[in-house]
Amino acid sequence: MKKLWWLSICAMLVGSSWALGQAKVGFVSTDAIMKQLPDAQDAQKQLDQIVVDWQADLNKMQQDWQKKYDDYEKRKLIMTEQRRADSEKEMRDLDSKIADFRNKKFGQNGDLFAKQNELMKPVQDRVFKAIQEVAVEEGYDYVFDKSGEILLMYANVKYDLTPKVLAKLNVAASGVK
Repeated sequence: MKKLWWLSICAMLVGSSWALGQAKVGFVSTDAIMKQLPDAQDAQKQLDQIVVDWQADLNKMQQDWQKKYDDYEKRKLIMTEQRRADSEKEMRDLDSKIADFRNKKFGQNGDLFAKQNELMKPVQDRVFKAIQEVAVEEGYDYVFDKSGEILLMYANVKYDLTPKVLAKLNVAASGVK
């Protein structure tokens, strides 16, 4: 659905450009660029090593939990009620610690996400700037990224209809683009 929406927006942009005159449209594959860019490869290797290290820590924690669980299972019948409760609480605490570690490192806004942003954002910014420079130098009106979701990487500002739409809606333009 999202792809269809983007396609229709792109078709309208390109169609309106052709109505005014021949638009020059190009595309790039940021995936191919990133795979061949040494900076991106270095950043990816760093990320991969971080993941390997964190995964090793997680595996160690899980092995410790499994060892405690196996020991508990072997001895639970001969344990006192208090010792059994203490062991169960220790395993729950360790299980909670494992879940917290996993979420902190690999969760949606975890350390891996932050590290990816830290290492890859400068590379992505450099690629985006190069795409814009090539588009301007070569006289392109639109440049799309064919990697994954359709993404407009560059658009000539002369085709920006935002001020006209705001005027049609009787809203004063605030300079935000």
